[in-house]
Amino acid sequence: MNIDILTLFPGMFKALTSESIIERAQRFAKVKIRTHNIRDFAANKHHKVDDKPFGGGPGMVLQCQPVIDALSSIKRLSPRAKVILMSPKGKMLNHSICLSLSKAAGLILVCGHYEGVDERIMDFIDQEISIGDYVLTGGELPAMVLIDSVVRLLPGVLGHEKSNIDESFTDGLLEYPQYTRPADYRGKKVPELLISGNHNLVKSWRKKESVLKTIDQRPDLIKHISQLEA
Repeated sequence: MNIDILTLFPGMFKALTSESIIERAQRFAKVKIRTHNIRDFAANKHHKVDDKPFGGGPGMVLQCQPVIDALSSIKRLSPRAKVILMSPKGKMLNHSICLSLSKAAGLILVCGHYEGVDERIMDFIDQEISIGDYVLTGGELPAMVLIDSVVRLLPGVLGHEKSNIDESFTDGLLEYPQYTRPADYRGKKVPELLISGNHNLVKSWRKKESVLKTIDQRPDLIKHISQLEA
C-alpha cells in the first residue's frame, strides 16, 4: 500500500516512520509512506497557504489551490487511492473503518489546519475522519493514529498472522486481561484456569472477562452490539 500525506509539517512524521512496526513494514515493502509539504504547491513566492475567511471571523483558512494542486499531482501516481481529510467534523475512527481502509488501493491523507479548510477542497475528498470529540492543532497527530491503526492490519506486517484477531474491538468488545510469567508475583497470582491447560475453559473465561470489562469501561459498545443483533 502507498500512503501519501499532505501536511504543513512533514518533519512530524519522522518518528512514526523510523521506529517500530511502521519502520519494519516499510523495510519489508508492505507499505510506502510519503510526505508532501502543502507549501510546495502554493502559487505564490512566499509559499503562503492560508488566508482570512470570507464573511469575517477569527483565525485563518487553508486555501483550496495548494491542496487541490497537491492532490492532482499525487493522484497521477496513485489514481485509485482514497482521499481522506483528517478533521474533527469527520466520522469517528474505529476498527471497522481501519479494516476497510487497510483493503484500499492506497490512501492520501490531508492534514487540516487553522480554523478549517476551504470548502471547495471537499469536492476532492472521499471521506472525513476524526479520532475524537476534541480539537487538535492540526491533522498530523490524527493522521499518525490512522496510519498506525491501518498499517498493522496489512497482511504480513505483524509477526503472527493471528496477532490482530483477538484484540479489542475485533468482535465489538474490549480485549480480555492478559498474563505472562511469573505465575505468582509477590502474592499476585495468575487465575488458575489460565495455567490449567484446559483450552475450552480458557476460551470461556476470556469471553466472560471481555464482556465484563466492556460493561465496566465502555457500556456504549454493549448497547451498540445489542442494537446490531436486534
